[in-house]
Amino acid sequence: MTSLVFWGCLFTAFGPAASMVVLTIARYPLRVILLVVGAFFWLVSLLLTSLLWLAVVPLREEAAFGLFIGVMLQEILRFSMLKLMHKADAGLEDSLSEEEKKSIARHRLPYVIGLGFGLMSGSFSILNLLSLAHGPGNVGINGNSSNFFLMSALLTNAFVLLNTFWTVIVYDGLSKRKYLSVIIVISSHFLLSGLTLLNTDGDLYIISLVFSYVFLFLMMSWSFKIVGGSLNNLKTVISSLC
Repeated sequence: MTSLVFWGCLFTAFGPAASMVVLTIARYPLRVILLVVGAFFWLVSLLLTSLLWLAVVPLREEAAFGLFIGVMLQEILRFSMLKLMHKADAGLEDSLSEEEKKSIARHRLPYVIGLGFGLMSGSFSILNLLSLAHGPGNVGINGNSSNFFLMSALLTNAFVLLNTFWTVIVYDGLSKRKYLSVIIVISSHFLLSGLTLLNTDGDLYIISLVFSYVFLFLMMSWSFKIVGGSLNNLKTVISSLC
């Protein structure tokens, strides 16, 4: 039973993102490298968060403090990563083949590094829980809901995808000087992360879960529009699949 919980939660948390990697990234070496770059920048944000958490001794026990500096540094590193990629774009023009240039043109660059950013974020948020889910079996999870593992996996999936769409939106906002877009992304990140503090109180995790998926749908729709998507495109894709 514990093995079933482990695999079920693993595929729930990373199934959609893993499919995106296999279908849109794995065939392109340059995209794989950029995926790793995105993951690396998230790790840098984690390192800086840990150092600040260690430095500010009086607030170590406050979960809200750790969450605040974590989100703040993630957004700073996301901004730094995109600015670095934007500046490197001119240099890459001279060293890449036409096929490689096309593979990271326009929205593809922030999509790939955003997915790497999100995958690393999701990995650190749920891997410890998955190790517990795998066993050995025990009665209850310190009095938490019986849906604890499933809800955690669903929340991880939401944040992995949100980080992908947030990166696309921020890149578009910075490129076109639409700074309101950047402010909305940062604000929604703080809001959704703050709502996860409710997860420690009974069944209030449903609030953070519902809000996360509402924002996921909104950010997905916004990103879809940014990359040139439309209802006609969507209808064409659906009709071709059917």
